[in-house]
Amino acid sequence: MLTPSGERIERLPAWIRRVTQDLTVSPVYDARFWNPPVEQVYKPKHKAPPKPKSVKIYEAHVGISTPDQRVGTYKEFTQNMLPRIAKLGYNTIQLMAVMEHAYYASFGYQVTSFFAASSRYGTPDDLRELVDVAHSLGLTVLLDVVHSHACKNVLDGINMFDGTDHLYFHEGGKGRHELWDSRLFNYGSHEVLRFLLSNLRFWIEEFGFDGFRFDGVTSMMYKHHGIGTGFSGGYSDYFGDQADIEAIVYLILANDMIHQLYPNAITIAEDVSGMPLLCVDTAIGGVGFDYRLSMAIPDMWIKLLKEKKDDDWKMGEISWTLTNRRWKEKSIAYAESHDQALVGDKTLAFWLMDKEMCEHRLLCGQLLSLGAHGCSNHRRHEHKLTNSPLSLLVHSLGGEGYLNFEGNEFGHPEWLDFPREGNGNSFKYARRQFNLPDDKLLRYKFLNDFDAAMNHLEDKYQWLNADPAYVSLKHEGDKVIVYERAGLLFIFNFNPSKSFADYRVGIEEEGEYGVALCSDEKRFGGFDRVDLKGSYFTTPMAWNERKNFLQVYIPLRTCLVLAKKSTLPVIEDPVVEAVVEATPIEAAVVKETPK
Repeated sequence: MLTPSGERIERLPAWIRRVTQDLTVSPVYDARFWNPPVEQVYKPKHKAPPKPKSVKIYEAHVGISTPDQRVGTYKEFTQNMLPRIAKLGYNTIQLMAVMEHAYYASFGYQVTSFFAASSRYGTPDDLRELVDVAHSLGLTVLLDVVHSHACKNVLDGINMFDGTDHLYFHEGGKGRHELWDSRLFNYGSHEVLRFLLSNLRFWIEEFGFDGFRFDGVTSMMYKHHGIGTGFSGGYSDYFGDQADIEAIVYLILANDMIHQLYPNAITIAEDVSGMPLLCVDTAIGGVGFDYRLSMAIPDMWIKLLKEKKDDDWKMGEISWTLTNRRWKEKSIAYAESHDQALVGDKTLAFWLMDKEMCEHRLLCGQLLSLGAHGCSNHRRHEHKLTNSPLSLLVHSLGGEGYLNFEGNEFGHPEWLDFPREGNGNSFKYARRQFNLPDDKLLRYKFLNDFDAAMNHLEDKYQWLNADPAYVSLKHEGDKVIVYERAGLLFIFNFNPSKSFADYRVGIEEEGEYGVALCSDEKRFGGFDRVDLKGSYFTTPMAWNERKNFLQVYIPLRTCLVLAKKSTLPVIEDPVVEAVVEATPIEAAVVKETPK
């Protein structure tokens, strides 16, 4: 195009639907005319599932969803990952890095072409098939949408599109994010609003996405972008001159449009500030999101694991962080996301088990034994906590939805580091090793199985769709947390050295209770110290401000979930076949039948 000054400039169309990159020639993307014959265009075969009442999100990145040292594809994700995610009990997928981005290591957050599905992973029709097959499995699919900023690239981005710096963005310093080194949209421009709102409709109507996780909402809503600013919870933190009214109005418009045109769509805000009314309907003055991410929770766990010994953990502080959310504004709780997996940090599993993960690789045949309650060196009788009790605590206490980043469900042993100049463009850590939980000789399967059991238990009792939990005990000395939610009694013993027999806990509703889930179960690599068939009868005497109490055995670093016995399946003794070696050359088969 020719600028008013007569300068000839070349740009990729801002609304281009397909761009490709050939790194052997140049890192700059080229625009492609993409218009396949009608018979070759993928046509969806399945309707989207109903809007889930209890949102359990599997956060995933197509490119790293392979154990191989390369970029994964849409096709591979469809074939390999979708069945895995459904089997784990998640009902929602949050896809990262789909909007085209020139720099792979940006994790998809430096978008260059807003209407193009990333060509690294395959064709647009491959993505359509992915979403459609996910729907057939009952999975809702959300797009991680980046409307908070844009890549500053000129040749293959929308920066300086007409030769000026203020076509899509604010001019000067106001249009630049000093930490992200990117451009900031001018939400006061009608054409910018048209561009962004059209972009949201495009991803839903062209590819079948069921909603969005909006990235960087805190940066959008404040002129200071959250940089060097704390939020105490007082209204003065959120309103006044520091609020970016134009950006907030855009978010209101976006949510209002989405929910009017697509009533079953879900929108989630990545906001760390705690903005009031963020998750209240636009019709009554809210911003209109369905959920906000509870970003303080993963920060709490990392701070505890980095700075404090188990003995110094404060049960009251943990409970407060997990329950500190605005009344009737729904939150997505998570123990860790992709942020904690990045190079330079550690996942929860890595913080908790550390060198054992790499030195022993958690082999079933070694003395190192990993249960859902932790690792145990049988010679020293030392117990280490794993991420399973932490995940269940967050899952059941922290919000009205739950999120897990891929690989964390089985304690992935490596951080995440995309190929870049600093690591020799290596893909060694830009992958997820799903072969680990599938290997029956390794103990990663136990963490994976506990994650699935946790999700399936929520399917049955729907605690994410229930009122917030009532926390009846936060015992600092015993390191025990007890609460009730959705008719279940949750008991957590974080004590690193003490188990408790006949431990008295309060419960509101009387009756006979049984074990619904225990992290010490043998199927999770535990020691089966809790009787899974046992009955727990309430006593009608007030305890911890509850009408009744019951008594339990709770081993150290173990979590226990009790439910009304009438709601639990009947556990029968399984048929067991075992070979008993009588002599080196003689064996007998012993068969045990159910009683």
